[in-house]
Amino acid sequence: MKKTILALLLAAAASLAQAQAQTPTPAPAPRPLKVLIIAMFEPEAAPWIAPMKLTEAIPVPGLLPESPALRCNSDDVCLLTAGMGHANVAASTMAVTLDPRFDLRQTYFLIAGIAGIDPARGTLGTAAWARYLVDVGIAHELDAREMPKGWASGYFGIMTKGPGEKPKFDYHTELAQLDEALLQKALALSRNAKLADSDAAKAYRKRYKQAAARKPPTVTQCDTLGGDTWWHGDKLGEHARAWTRLLTDGKGTYCTTQQEDNATYNALARAAAAGRVDLKRLAVLRTASNFDRPHSGQSAYASLMASTAGTPGGFVPATQNLVAAGGPLVTDIVAHWDQWRVGVPAP
Repeated sequence: MKKTILALLLAAAASLAQAQAQTPTPAPAPRPLKVLIIAMFEPEAAPWIAPMKLTEAIPVPGLLPESPALRCNSDDVCLLTAGMGHANVAASTMAVTLDPRFDLRQTYFLIAGIAGIDPARGTLGTAAWARYLVDVGIAHELDAREMPKGWASGYFGIMTKGPGEKPKFDYHTELAQLDEALLQKALALSRNAKLADSDAAKAYRKRYKQAAARKPPTVTQCDTLGGDTWWHGDKLGEHARAWTRLLTDGKGTYCTTQQEDNATYNALARAAAAGRVDLKRLAVLRTASNFDRPHSGQSAYASLMASTAGTPGGFVPATQNLVAAGGPLVTDIVAHWDQWRVGVPAP
């Protein structure tokens, strides 16, 4: 009898142990993030690390091999180095927003990267907050040597008959308008930011006749144009201005040129449609590392080569000014999270 009872107890214990072994360990609750800063490559990311104490690395499947982890701090601020160009930023952003370990429903997103700038709107080191994100790459193109006589550019809207005709937004990524309340708050918080400059930038900007180009860098609001082609020159610069006016019905002002922002926005929009993020919580800051066209007496090619070589002297100040202008927004969100958690605080 005793042996039978003992056998039954041992069998029950073994069965319980087997059941416990087969029961999956409950996953930890998703980590809420207050801010996710999105940089494109390491020189844009590096200036944030020390000031924000981003010492925690969280690997995320699907990120770039050279930047495989988010950098985070104890205040739930994280930094994503997403990669350059439309494809990289879209893939990296989606990888983070779909990771079940993060709760991004109340997260504020800050795209912070360098850019070229229209010398009529700013100078080397200028920090520009965007209202509109305009995609310049979704278009028809005719080589300028083959375009109809009288055309100012060989670029025109898809399924239109020529320049000046606004296309339908069939791709759904041609234009995005950011939240006005967040834009104005970001401007107010950064208005008096002390921006970095360099001796090389001071000397180079003197070669331009435009008043805005000759002044020291400031914080401003003007709009950004995205496309994977790194274009350059007066003619394409005029197209950038006209394209921005056309797609925004005259409300937007072309200012900075970069490669990624419409793609990042699209990835966040997909995540928003799945209930994982709030698109109203996206701000875009671009700082000028180079001019998008030559100064008087310089060819477009020479200007582009100077820009890629770093001759204008704006690269380092531009990366530093991402934190100088964007940091106050991040700091305020963390310091007053009880207010920011429910939405952008009133002025």
